[in-house]
Amino acid sequence: MGTEIVKKMGYSGKQIFALTFLRVLIGWHFLYEGLVKIYTPGWSAGAYLEGATGPFSGLFKNLAQQDVVLSIVDLLNAWGLALVGFGLFVGLFSKACKIFGILLLALYYMAYPPFAGLDQNVVAEGSYWVVNKNLIEIGALVVLLVFPSSYITGLDKYLSEVKNLISGRNKK
Repeated sequence: MGTEIVKKMGYSGKQIFALTFLRVLIGWHFLYEGLVKIYTPGWSAGAYLEGATGPFSGLFKNLAQQDVVLSIVDLLNAWGLALVGFGLFVGLFSKACKIFGILLLALYYMAYPPFAGLDQNVVAEGSYWVVNKNLIEIGALVVLLVFPSSYITGLDKYLSEVKNLISGRNKK
């Protein structure tokens, strides 16, 4: 399938490299953030949620106040980051990983949006009035979603080939 996508989409070698490089970088970022959370004893998103300033801050603060819910949020956050990161890094189930990555980043963005009037965010590095690092990474994942590369340079290529072999056998 990878070769057909290259021909159909008209990707050049440089474009494939750039898309793959971007996917791997974002994958590494997610994977690293997830693993740090998983392997840091006592890590919790509680303080982060308690300090939320965005339009849904009440919801985020409420999540932090319920121990059972907070433990579920911690588990989903840490493992979600790690699994999305691994998938993007190796190009495995990357479409789903991009979508889940966008959703995670959107939650982070909504917890601490860089909007005027939210004084806590004015001095935060990487937050520049409406645009911050989370929004930029969302944009990059959208680009990767629209211009897939994992079917060319990731493990999705091999899954696609296996799927084609299986479906080819079923037709006989």
